Amino acid sequence: MNALWERFQRDRILPDCPLYDMHGHWGSTVGIALPAAEPATAERLLRQAGVRRLVICHHHALFAPDIGNAANIAAVRALPDLLRAYCAVNPNYPEEIARDLARYDDYPDVFVGFKFLSGYHQIALEDERNAPAWEFADARKLPVLMHTWSGPFNGAENIRRIADRYPNVRLLCGHSVFGDWDDAVALANDFPHLFLELTAVLIERGHVERLRAGVGSKKLVFGTDFPWFSHSYSLGVVLGAGFTEEECRDILYRNAQRLLGE
Repeated sequence: MNALWERFQRDRILPDCPLYDMHGHWGSTVGIALPAAEPATAERLLRQAGVRRLVICHHHALFAPDIGNAANIAAVRALPDLLRAYCAVNPNYPEEIARDLARYDDYPDVFVGFKFLSGYHQIALEDERNAPAWEFADARKLPVLMHTWSGPFNGAENIRRIADRYPNVRLLCGHSVFGDWDDAVALANDFPHLFLELTAVLIERGHVERLRAGVGSKKLVFGTDFPWFSHSYSLGVVLGAGFTEEECRDILYRNAQRLLGE
């Protein structure tokens, strides 16, 4: 085991290994109790876990276009040293996309890129209704987090079409095309601008080791789906997976720092 793992078991926090979580949420949502979603509790847990940066997309922004990305802006402005946000894209409401793109430059301290939730919105990643946001991101070389899973909206073939079409976007495959591990490895190896994000990958043994063996530590990005899941658990999985200290540092913060330009 590497020295980070030994220190984590003893101290439960690693001041010289700041966590950059590229897949977070904020606020309450319907149908489930999320105690960690309460802002004061969330802040306490983030600082306790040693999180330096959490990139969120507020639950309300993902599903309620009448509220839209204002919820993201308010959350980041309340905790500017911890949070940044993805601008949510819901192609069921193209007028909201146009509005948010027109205002994007008003919030350089908030937004780092875009978030697509195609499996929930039931519109494929490459659908023309998403094109304005993709073209905007491609022109500016922005990070884009995609919910990726097997299926007709955000599976491997959808991702491949997007990666071919928009070579300048920094593509983050949220959940690493969960379950389609060979496809995930092929995508990350075929496209230099595509990375695999580890939310949900860490809940079952062996998956992160398989991805690291297939693509190397510099193509893997740490994420948790906070406040749904624990940073301490996810950090422990990465540190305890048999990687070198340098590989852990790539996954836990260095790759995200490069993507964010920090």
